Amino acid sequence: MYRFLLSRQWVILTLVALLLIPTMIRLGIWQMHRYEERTARNQLVSDALSADAVPVERLTSPGHTVTTDERYHRVTAKGRFDTDDEVVVRRRTNSDDEVGYHVLTPFVLRDGKVLLVNRGWIPANGPSQTAFPKIPAPPGGEITVTGRLMPDETTAASGIKNLKGLPDRQIMLINSEQQAQRLDAQVLGGYIAQTSPEPKGDIPELLGPPGDEDAALNYAYAIQWWLFAAGVPIGWVVLVRRERRDRRAAEAEQTTAETEPAPV
Repeated sequence: MYRFLLSRQWVILTLVALLLIPTMIRLGIWQMHRYEERTARNQLVSDALSADAVPVERLTSPGHTVTTDERYHRVTAKGRFDTDDEVVVRRRTNSDDEVGYHVLTPFVLRDGKVLLVNRGWIPANGPSQTAFPKIPAPPGGEITVTGRLMPDETTAASGIKNLKGLPDRQIMLINSEQQAQRLDAQVLGGYIAQTSPEPKGDIPELLGPPGDEDAALNYAYAIQWWLFAAGVPIGWVVLVRRERRDRRAAEAEQTTAETEPAPV
């Protein structure tokens, strides 16, 4: 009754089913790993944002690479802004996805070291992309700034190409090593996204805190793949039983036709 399973069609169908089951199980395991990674990353970000602010030089120094554990940690610094060496970072968007610039201003600490401060987003309000935009001035004199510590930007992490030959005082990526060469100064590794003091007139627009990665979505995908894996053998059995039923019905019809008396 099940000899049809040895047919070419059913052999191929069975092999495909046997291949799909472990593939779907592995995809579910991969999604679960992604869920665990994102959950851990969200916890790191949450812990960093909720921790008390510390002096910036406790976490970074010239040549230092900001680690994952240090990223987003709130830090403070005392010094003054150096707007003469201020630059803008091209092709950055605000919360409304408008394209403009990020304002990167050197912040000179009391000991002469420099901290790079991303003061926020401004619109591209110049007559052209080659012209340096108008930037509201930061507070003058010695002040205390607070911000979230960030690692140097790279093309690999951001997908942004570090183009050459840009207009004067315009850059593509925030990199403390490159800025140290430009400024001929000791620049602390990484930079901070300023959170206070808030600018007058809301420009530059301060960068918002990072959002949580959607770890729950990966968890749902993992369950989905495992349900698919469980559904494959069930579906195979249903198809086999249907095929068997159809073949038995066809055989019954053929037997009936053979036993019926021929018409006179």
